[in-house]
Amino acid sequence: MHDQDGPNITADVSLLEGNVENLIARLSECRKENEMLRTELATLQSILRSCKLPGTGNSSASGAESEFTYAEKLRVKQKLVLILQKIEMELRSVRNL
Repeated sequence: MHDQDGPNITADVSLLEGNVENLIARLSECRKENEMLRTELATLQSILRSCKLPGTGNSSASGAESEFTYAEKLRVKQKLVLILQKIEMELRSVRNL
């Protein structure tokens, strides 16, 4: 009875090794993709931080009607931050799949 178990165990071990190799390959691909997505997210965050809204600079122009109020600037910045947070959450949910 033990003679028949040998080939089954060998086949099971081979199947397990194949599955482990496949998982390692997928993990490597996910890590590469994750790094690319982090780079893209960092770029978007950098763009957001460096974004100059109209009226945020030291302009000496007297055209106040074309400038945003402080509250408007704050709202725009908050909306942009929310967009980045949603992007980051989406990237995390895709990564967890």
